[in-house]
Amino acid sequence: MTNGTISIPRLGLALGGTLAALYAGCVFIMFTAPRETVVEFTNSILHGLDIGPIIRWDMPMWEAGVGIIEIFILGWLFGALFALLYNTGAKPSL
Repeated sequence: MTNGTISIPRLGLALGGTLAALYAGCVFIMFTAPRETVVEFTNSILHGLDIGPIIRWDMPMWEAGVGIIEIFILGWLFGALFALLYNTGAKPSL
């Protein structure tokens, strides 16, 4: 951070990495915990929204890996966009 600005690549990397770690944790839980436990846990996070009927339980490992890569890219793009917009607003007006 220099002169009140945010590093665009660093914030992109931070958000992308955070979302990828969260996604990987979710994948780990889905592969190790019983379906009922995962549904109950997720329902409690989503304030009672029942994800049981829509959860996909037969995802292959390669598809989970692709999902981690995709969420990292999206996170990087959103983090970079946030930093860009922040930096645009942080520039001193003349």
